[in-house]
Amino acid sequence: MPCPTATPDGVNLAPARAAPGPVATRPVTTSMQSPRPGPGPSDQYREAAGMSVTVRVPTTLRTLTAGASEVEVEGTTVGEVLGSLDASHPGFSERILDENGKLRRFVNVFVSDDDVRFLQGLDTPVPAGETVSIVPAVAGGC
Repeated sequence: MPCPTATPDGVNLAPARAAPGPVATRPVTTSMQSPRPGPGPSDQYREAAGMSVTVRVPTTLRTLTAGASEVEVEGTTVGEVLGSLDASHPGFSERILDENGKLRRFVNVFVSDDDVRFLQGLDTPVPAGETVSIVPAVAGGC
């Protein structure tokens, strides 16, 4: 049975569709591809400054980062990165980690494109300049 798009009183629940026209696109890269041909000045700065990594923050947690979708923190493992994230933006640990210090079931963390649950969990190494993504689990549907 298809998903209903209107309530019994006729209110449309279907998402609005974008007007036809040109769509901006950007190249897609995978963990095997580099988005740029070689190291640049920012890479040298990261190496000199320490193990700086980028953390992608989901919309639901951006109140903790003053609306920033990405933040730079220090750390060589996922656990260190999350600890540094909580130190600079208090409140992350209680939302991401359970009372035993493990990742909550409904939170997924990726280093590059790899789910840390299938690697070494919070002990997963994070290379300098890498991206760590926090992705809340999504469930439901029709």
